[in-house]
Amino acid sequence: EKKKEENNKNNSGTNSSNNNDNSNNDQYNVENSKEYLPEITKEDMELISQPIDFYAQNIYCGEKVRAGADGEPEIVDFPAGFPKTAIKWPITPECLRWGPRFLYERYKLPIYITENGMSSCDVVSLDSKVHDPNRIDFMERYFLELEKAIEDGAEIEGYFYWSLLDNYEWGSGFSERFGLVYVDYTTQQRIPKDSAYWYKKWIEEHSK
Repeated sequence: EKKKEENNKNNSGTNSSNNNDNSNNDQYNVENSKEYLPEITKEDMELISQPIDFYAQNIYCGEKVRAGADGEPEIVDFPAGFPKTAIKWPITPECLRWGPRFLYERYKLPIYITENGMSSCDVVSLDSKVHDPNRIDFMERYFLELEKAIEDGAEIEGYFYWSLLDNYEWGSGFSERFGLVYVDYTTQQRIPKDSAYWYKKWIEEHSK
């Protein structure tokens, strides 16, 4: 579920999509799935409300929120032609600053980013390599914002890119490619994309 913060700050969102793009959000609506869900009891809530060692969050994109005319928060629409990934999720690097910062300020626990990444229209080029400059740009922009969260005081213990390999996405099957490594689903051949080599270098340069 998306975490939102006022004053035009992007906060975290998981698997969120464009507010102007009437996508398939309804399929994830809890109300539409009630018949398949177990009843949540008071005892369940007491059991799951135990102290935890850290907070883990999947963060891909966020929405801007402002104070409306009535003083209540309202979502700000994305402008025409806003940047988005192949799966039509908005590219909002700021969410990797404000999301972890909000969660850390609220829960006072170390934060792990357990998923972050983008789907791209990756192809094997004539040189037999997979060039994905959009993904490299995405990662660099998001990492810069995550560094700001750390500078703001958020305790970031770990980051996990989604994903290592192109894979079967639970909501999209094989139609979306999130991986740092290209997978030919017919032959199972693996080809590291340019972003895999870039990420390797980035880790080497930023390791303490």
